[in-house]
This record gives sequence, structure tokens and C-alpha cells, in this order.
Amino acid sequence: MSASVKVRLLDVAHARSGDKGDTANVGIIALESRWYEFLARHVTRDAVAAHFRGVITGDVVRFELPNLTALNFLLHGALGGGGTLSLKTDAQGKVYSTALLRMVVDVPADEAARLGLPTWTG
Repeated sequence: MSASVKVRLLDVAHARSGDKGDTANVGIIALESRWYEFLARHVTRDAVAAHFRGVITGDVVRFELPNLTALNFLLHGALGGGGTLSLKTDAQGKVYSTALLRMVVDVPADEAARLGLPTWTG
């Protein structure tokens, strides 16, 4: 097994987010189609739930959209009730996309090299 390198989602994807009630909806789209494989393998439901631990109170659900080279996540319990019910700074889920792009993933160096992923040294 090769050594690992760090990859920031910010360097390999675009993202958008919004809301519906107390659920934030976050879409992440590969900047290059060849990087979808990386997203699908490493940006898992569990990894996203861990990234937002302490911020959301509900489950995370992941949907794969390979034809769009994208993943979509529903973050339940993310908005403190949503809209006018919430005391959170972002009651409409707009910053969740930026927050997800701040995620850093450990990737085997050989996979990063094969996919041409930009690595990050922090």
C-alpha cells in the first residue's frame, strides 16, 4: 500500500447548497470528470457526517449522480428548525457547500497520481 497524500475538496470540486425545512441540501460536482471516481470513493456518507459532527443533529443521506459527475447530500437536522424558526447564523443552508469544500481527504498517493489530483500540504 502506498503512502497517503491530502486532497482538499476545494481543489477538485464545485458545490452548491440550499434548504428545505430543517434539511440542508449540498451538491458537490467534480471540476474534471476524471475526479468523480475520487469523490465517489472518498466523500462518503460517513465522512460527511464526521465532517459536520456537532453542527447537524440528524442523519446524512448520499445520492450518486455519475452522469453529472456529482454527489448530493441531505444533511438532516442542519438548520435549527429552518427559516424563521432557527437561531443559527445560516438558517437557509447556504454556507454548507463552502464548509464541505473545506474537507480534506487522505488518499493513497498512487491513486492521486493516477487521477492527477492536486495534493495539499496544509
